[in-house]
Amino acid sequence: MADAAHHHRPTLKQKNKSFKSKHASKGSLKDAAKGRVARPSPKASTGSSTAAQSRLNRRNNAKQSAATKRNALVSATRVFNGVDGAPRIVAVIPLTEDVSAKTTVQSLADALDISADECPEDGIWKLRAERFRTSLQFRTVPYRNFYAALDACKVADYVIFVLSSSVEVDTWGDTLLRTLQAQGLPDVASVVSPDASIDTKARTGILKSLLSFIQYFVPSQTRVFDLHVSSDRLNALRSLSEGKPADVRWKEGRTFILGETTEWEEGTLKVTGVVRGSPLSANRLVHLPNFGDFQVSKILSAPLPRPLKGANAPGMDVEPALLAEADPSSADSLVSSNDPEDLENEQTWPTEEEMKGGIDDVQTGIPDAVVGTTPKAVRRIPKGMSEYQAAWIVDEDDEGGDEGDESNQSTDEIDMETQEEEEEEMVDMPMDDTATEKEVRFNDLDMEEEEEQLNRWRNRQREEEDDQSFPDEIDTPKEIPARTRFQRFRGMRSFRTSPWDAYENLPRDYARIFQFEDFKRTERSVRRRAEQELNVVEPGVRVTLYIKDVPQEAAGVSPTILFSVLQHEHKVTVLNFTVQRNTEYDGSVRSKDPLILCVGPRRLAVNPVYSQHTRGGGKGANNVHKFERYLRHGVTSVATTYGPVIYGKQPCVLLRETTDTEAPQLVAMGTFMNPDTTRIIAKRIILTGHPFKVHKKVATIRYMFFNPDDVHYFKPIQLHTKHGRTGHIRESLGTHGYFKAYFDGPINQMDTICMSLYKRVFPKWGQLWTQNGAHKMSNAVQTTALDAMEE
Repeated sequence: MADAAHHHRPTLKQKNKSFKSKHASKGSLKDAAKGRVARPSPKASTGSSTAAQSRLNRRNNAKQSAATKRNALVSATRVFNGVDGAPRIVAVIPLTEDVSAKTTVQSLADALDISADECPEDGIWKLRAERFRTSLQFRTVPYRNFYAALDACKVADYVIFVLSSSVEVDTWGDTLLRTLQAQGLPDVASVVSPDASIDTKARTGILKSLLSFIQYFVPSQTRVFDLHVSSDRLNALRSLSEGKPADVRWKEGRTFILGETTEWEEGTLKVTGVVRGSPLSANRLVHLPNFGDFQVSKILSAPLPRPLKGANAPGMDVEPALLAEADPSSADSLVSSNDPEDLENEQTWPTEEEMKGGIDDVQTGIPDAVVGTTPKAVRRIPKGMSEYQAAWIVDEDDEGGDEGDESNQSTDEIDMETQEEEEEEMVDMPMDDTATEKEVRFNDLDMEEEEEQLNRWRNRQREEEDDQSFPDEIDTPKEIPARTRFQRFRGMRSFRTSPWDAYENLPRDYARIFQFEDFKRTERSVRRRAEQELNVVEPGVRVTLYIKDVPQEAAGVSPTILFSVLQHEHKVTVLNFTVQRNTEYDGSVRSKDPLILCVGPRRLAVNPVYSQHTRGGGKGANNVHKFERYLRHGVTSVATTYGPVIYGKQPCVLLRETTDTEAPQLVAMGTFMNPDTTRIIAKRIILTGHPFKVHKKVATIRYMFFNPDDVHYFKPIQLHTKHGRTGHIRESLGTHGYFKAYFDGPINQMDTICMSLYKRVFPKWGQLWTQNGAHKMSNAVQTTALDAMEE
């Protein structure tokens, strides 16, 4: 046999397996790790018995977690425990006209064999539930009392929605539920009122239908309690009496009180109630809905009478003690805005020496009028208006001026821009009749003007559709020069990056507001100081607040609800909100339309201005944002108005008044964004022209202007077309406003030539809204004739 062929292995190099390394040095392991450090697992254990140790750790972790949750629950519910514990506030809101809040409370009290005959239809009633070792304070609200329902839900720990077994919730109830949903709701319990009988066979189907309805607004609802059944009444009481009430985010860090009794004496309002929320400080202001912000003079304790031993022994009254008193050096001031009428710091105001004639350059005497220059009519100053305010009123005889001076053009011509776009409303000027009585002078319109405004209002829907089809496009007037008509507008090379001075040509209202250098830092410091303040009253204590300088009408409101105001929250600034329209509202919502802004504990009468919401909520390169004429469906916009400072991401609601004061329309809802005073809202108009003759990149344009002076005036501004071309004006042609333009590409004969012009717009001054129609803002200067001219 022949020997088998001998083969050598292809290489003599030995390769060890990487995971078999047994003698790696510390240096090599450190280099292989490349700085990574192994993090031990929290579930990992050491020791010989790994399985037993891991099981023991899991048990200990579960026990510690349960103890932490139990301690948090006990700490949160400690304010409700004991005989002197604070009651749980329950707001009872009927949603149909055939149900009653009082009957609902009586049915719940019957489950504990307690009579509730003294429970009012509109007020508060306290129930001591010994079975659950707590107290319930019911705030009953009658049907179709919209704003009372909103205020009751602001201070409530629980809300009971009373439904009917036979009547559906109407438009009013639907609007209330949507508004409460946007405002923020605590824990909710839905019940079927015992007012109407319910068929036993149809009971299951009715409860399922009502549950499906209420889950649309409150998705956390799992059942609807039928108060016809005793077990459901007891279960409803148990859901209100046990556990910790849910927190409403916008109320964090705020103190609120539901007043049980009120008393007014010589301008001081005494409100007795239990402190809820955060600790109460006498140095902070308090807000009373419909009346405004006020200062607190002192806080006294108001403990309930303690029962003595023995069945027939009378109660023992406890003398009130002084808990806190306002410190004049650190108490918040009621000054909410800068007063522009105070001209002491104005540089152009004459000094006292100049007023006495001590300087030679100052003319001491008034010379006689030149013959022929005496005015034909004497200027009539409205009653209650100062001469300084009346000086800004433009008379018809004063509008003549020089024909060649563009700055002396008539006010009517300058304001025709706002007249054509229908932004200006009739402004009623408030006049001070006396120091204590205020009147509003009303001038009735003639029939032609009234008919014109009525037709203008009725055609709003058509105008909104035209604005959506042809956004910002307007026709150049033929009777008025474009340089006069649009003299307040400017051109921008780039809307996104072109600079714009935020402090240029500011309106008179900007002299009143406050600006923060770093608002976030201010908010953090204010909240930190509030937590560290010593002279405060802790939650759960029953107190009597002495509030200074309150009108006597506030004592007639029962029950009284008040909120504490954090430091600087009384100052007026520019507020920006991100808002979205209510999907169920079909009306037209235009910028500067009068609306009711509900944010936190406040309700303001505002005329907001809407602008585009920049993607991501940023400012962009120049903080310039496009003005929106209408608030449209499905688009998030920014609403800007003047108002008191707001801390936190508070929800907001925009309502529109109707003929029924208790049935407003829900227009939009949103969230507070920031108080940016440098946010520039630029209103855009587009002048359009028609290509008369086209030769490649050069075209003759007409119908954009109607005289050569306007062509020269707007020559530096860039042109663009709807098909994406850009160009500039080269020269004027003829005497009818034709001009030659050069573009960056060939022009289509069917294209449209456009020129964009921009003007900064501002909102109107906001005021405190009240149900009786009297709008005011504390320490704010009322709107004068100058405000109407600046708009």
